[in-house]
Amino acid sequence: MENPIQKTLERIRSEKVQFVNLQFSDLFGTVHQVSIPASSVTKDTLAEGIPFDGSSIRAWQSIEKSDMILKPDLESAFSDPFRQQKTLCFFSNIFDPRTGQRYERDPRSILLNALDYLKSTGIGTLAYIGAEPEFFVFDGIRYNSEKHFSCYEIASREGPWSSMDEDSLGHKIEHKSGYLPLPPMDTLIDLRAEVCSHLQTMNVTPEIHHHEVASGGQSEIGTRFNTALITGDNINKLKYAVKNTAAQHGKSATFMPKPIFEDNGSGMHVHISLWKDNVNIFHGDKYSSLSETALYAIGGILRHGKAIQIFTNPTINSYRRLLPGYEAPVKLAYSATNRSAAIRIPYSSDSKSRRIEFRCPDASGSTYLTFAAIIMAAIDGIKNRIDPGQPIDKNLYNLPPEELQKLQSTSHDLSEAITAFYNDQEWLKAGSVFTDTMLNAYIAYKQEFEIEPIKLRPNPYEFSLYYHV
Repeated sequence: MENPIQKTLERIRSEKVQFVNLQFSDLFGTVHQVSIPASSVTKDTLAEGIPFDGSSIRAWQSIEKSDMILKPDLESAFSDPFRQQKTLCFFSNIFDPRTGQRYERDPRSILLNALDYLKSTGIGTLAYIGAEPEFFVFDGIRYNSEKHFSCYEIASREGPWSSMDEDSLGHKIEHKSGYLPLPPMDTLIDLRAEVCSHLQTMNVTPEIHHHEVASGGQSEIGTRFNTALITGDNINKLKYAVKNTAAQHGKSATFMPKPIFEDNGSGMHVHISLWKDNVNIFHGDKYSSLSETALYAIGGILRHGKAIQIFTNPTINSYRRLLPGYEAPVKLAYSATNRSAAIRIPYSSDSKSRRIEFRCPDASGSTYLTFAAIIMAAIDGIKNRIDPGQPIDKNLYNLPPEELQKLQSTSHDLSEAITAFYNDQEWLKAGSVFTDTMLNAYIAYKQEFEIEPIKLRPNPYEFSLYYHV
């Protein structure tokens, strides 16, 4: 068997790689990287990693303990199609040089810990995940927030608000009416196809692309499912490819959940199945051909459905998407082929593809933490045999009030999700997958730099409502 380090060094030589980039994600989903000239890459670089300043990363180390180690995962190698110089990239794990262990605030390491914990329980050996992040591509964006001034303005040739622009040629997409149109209404079909070509260069398999429901350039590119870690890496690649392809065309892409008022937002539906010894343990003879194990997993996700949102819906803007009337789940229920439920059981014709789909998440945070939290909730449900109750095979948006009151709602805002987390967090800390230190740092940052600043700022619409009082 070929040594991975020797194999990597040979690839660098044979492909005439000029730079090697080591990438990693912070707690909030931002990917960082360091670039190394290929001539400086040695066996030690690949085996031992390189030091970097952990105090310069949000909510990580204090300055007196700032030295950290960035160690590449050699199996994650991919070429960067956007760089002028031939560049080979690796996702990396963070290690604490003082302990030699994975760093407890490294999201990728946390996902690895969750997968190790899954194995240790005897429940399963693999988690397969497929994720469907939606995004917008705008022709321009302006925003600012000062003490005396606040605004944002979105430019989109597709948006109905641009119909009076001097260069308008019509064919606009009305709000909530953009699902699967043809060009010229869909102005982004070639851009999405170009993204798909870049993804193939980056070792990601695209399976479908299309315009989504919202106006203003909402799109989706579906990629093939894989193991949880590889899918986490692949979603980071997809976000990178979308943003850079858009930039090359003079456009701006965002995975912000709700940029347009009174239109659908962007989610990231997460499909998951657990496997043991090459057998899908979610397949069975219960409701919708699920196993009892899968139903318990659903029970765990629903039981922790509010607390889990600190990771699956991690921004203030996330909750502007989770509202009735915008095809986003607002009730913690499950059902087969029902897109109004928080958990859907997609139609499947065979046992291997049997899975559940958690529809609440979006792509505004760390995909690794989202996947780790979902896996931990599923494990907790299976371990404790949590009954998910009866499925709701009705349109939840149209239920009468007396039936709606019986169903638990998703969190209404980030503060409510944090409160739910404070009252329901032990399941995350099982097996030391998530630690108190990491969780406290994450929540503290959210409160100090997101929740409190938003509370202090007047909203422009408040002037429309109250300036005349």
